Amino acid sequence: MSIADSDEAPVLLRHYGRVGHIVLNRPRAINALNHAMVRLMDDALAGWEGDDAVGVVVVTGAGERGLCAGGDIRSIHDDIRAGGGAASLAFWRDEYRLNARIARFPKPYVAVMDGIVMGGGVGVSAHGSVRIVTERSRIAMPETGIGFVPDVGGTYLLSRAPGELGTHLALTGSAVGAGDAVLCGLADHYVPSELLAEFTEALGGADVSEVVAEYATAAPEGELAAHRAWIDACYAADSVEEIVEQLFASGDHAAKEAAETILSKSPTSLKVTLAALRRARALASLEQVLDQEYRVSATALTAPDMVEGIRAQVVDKTRDPHWSPAELSQVSDAEVARHFAPRVGDELGLAAGPGPRRT
Repeated sequence: MSIADSDEAPVLLRHYGRVGHIVLNRPRAINALNHAMVRLMDDALAGWEGDDAVGVVVVTGAGERGLCAGGDIRSIHDDIRAGGGAASLAFWRDEYRLNARIARFPKPYVAVMDGIVMGGGVGVSAHGSVRIVTERSRIAMPETGIGFVPDVGGTYLLSRAPGELGTHLALTGSAVGAGDAVLCGLADHYVPSELLAEFTEALGGADVSEVVAEYATAAPEGELAAHRAWIDACYAADSVEEIVEQLFASGDHAAKEAAETILSKSPTSLKVTLAALRRARALASLEQVLDQEYRVSATALTAPDMVEGIRAQVVDKTRDPHWSPAELSQVSDAEVARHFAPRVGDELGLAAGPGPRRT
């Protein structure tokens, strides 16, 4: 029996009808991803890609709280402190390759984005071909709050959201519900949570599009559409400082709250995130963006804010990170540019082709 066949495994693999069902199975951690989970998912998809008995892949999360709360950031914190981040780099290499595999998977990949879906959880769902949200969905890329930068293809997705909605979500780290997830291009269809069991079961015996048409309904109206005027105007500015200034000057209470939220995040992360989004808009493929994100993520391991942010939010839970540097004005252009520099002998290389199989 393989690890993925055991009910104690971090990833459960099930097969019914023509469905290959992946269940993320760390419910006490809201199914936070670790390296073993990424490898198990990748192996399953690699096997099912050429398996005629599997016509559709479904991904869900165990428990009632969410699909996936992101990567296991406590382990990243410990890895940086103990070993300089080598294990985290290996995790990201495989995770980003998994994100690319999901986006290019040749069969329907149905991601059930119920409950909390953040960070790495977005990476294993929002690149799928059929993305389902419910009234319980809360979707976010909250990396700037832990001294990191949106990854797992997040800058690709957010850079392609309408107007400046993606910039707003990336800098503030705000979570959105079903309606706004659809508006921002992070999800496709809304299915009430009470119908999810029927929905996933029906996928085993019918065409995916027919099942979606039967169970999906209009998503509840979101909040972002009403704020498009100030979001698109303010976030189009050329720097984070200008964005914050325009948000405060807009006269809108929600814009002022957004500015205050941004100022609570890591100044370095904010500036690198804005640069990453603007660069991602000019890149043609997800693979190119993932290559860029690997450079950024690897460089973030060498800066102080990531360890400090995870400490404050997750380890000590003091919620009082001491960023270094502490002010936006203190983050130099050279420091931002450093995050995008090529890594000699350590590039992800997805845009150049599939590359060697992981070991």
